[in-house]
Amino acid sequence: MAFFKSTVLALALVAGVSLAAQAEDHAAHTWPDGAAAYIVSPANGATVKSPVTVIFGLKGMGVAPAGIEKPKTGHHHLLIDTPAPSGEDLDYAIAADDQHVHFGGGQTETTVTLAPGKHTLQLMMGDANHVPHNPPLVSEVVTITVK
Repeated sequence: MAFFKSTVLALALVAGVSLAAQAEDHAAHTWPDGAAAYIVSPANGATVKSPVTVIFGLKGMGVAPAGIEKPKTGHHHLLIDTPAPSGEDLDYAIAADDQHVHFGGGQTETTVTLAPGKHTLQLMMGDANHVPHNPPLVSEVVTITVK
């Protein structure tokens, strides 16, 4: 009977440590109160020529390259003509394609070539593994017209 009790106790302890580790991992994806991502330039409603220089802003947290796990940091992802991931997609790394541009080196600006017409731009912060913070840290959507 003593063996059974100690085995049950050991299993409960392991489960408790596992849940604590999951909670700690989840907390690592959060960002500080007052943190904000924003697009410095171009301004919402601007008419621009391509290629377009996009300057990123970040308040209340730091920029760290992908692969670097440091509290209260992340790196930018530029979303072009696509909505920010939501729901279950927030549990996975942000896609890497023409509409989800990664700046895993910690870059804070870029130049993109866009076809003439209206386009939307939005920033989304990701952690060391490109996973969105929880809750997600995204900028306002900026709409521009390319001539």
